[in-house]
Amino acid sequence: MMKTTVRSGSSVSDAAWGKVNLTAKAITKGGFDSLFKKIFATDPNEKLKKAFACYLSTTTGPVAGTLYLSTARVAFCSDRPLSFVAPSGQETWTYYKVMIPLSDIATVYPVVMKENPASESYIEVVTVDGHDFWFMGFVKFEKASLELLNNVLDFNATTEPVTA
Repeated sequence: MMKTTVRSGSSVSDAAWGKVNLTAKAITKGGFDSLFKKIFATDPNEKLKKAFACYLSTTTGPVAGTLYLSTARVAFCSDRPLSFVAPSGQETWTYYKVMIPLSDIATVYPVVMKENPASESYIEVVTVDGHDFWFMGFVKFEKASLELLNNVLDFNATTEPVTA
């Protein structure tokens, strides 16, 4: 079994600087749409609908990044490269990316904890093959939840059901 160790960031201030740097990068690269197309291989007809700063929960802790909602997928990219140990034993740095085609999303669960809604709200995305992804730390949780839910619903409404 390969052991993978991923470090997300040493402090809250590091994550905040990552957000500032990402926004500056988006501005200098032509906006979030242009940045999205540079980070992910996109179809020419794919359009970015929204982008939200957030964290992705991982087994090693939360990773600061951006959640992208497009006409074809939900995607996440970390703000900064993260280190991990490659099978060769060498430390390697890469951006943490997740791409989920909208056709592979089974459910979206926005969850707000009653005891502490400001800090304990997250969106769980479950795929048709049973993988789940937890996004949290949104500045505007309700807006992000609604946009993600509507993005999946819009995709499902425009997709023809497959008949056997």
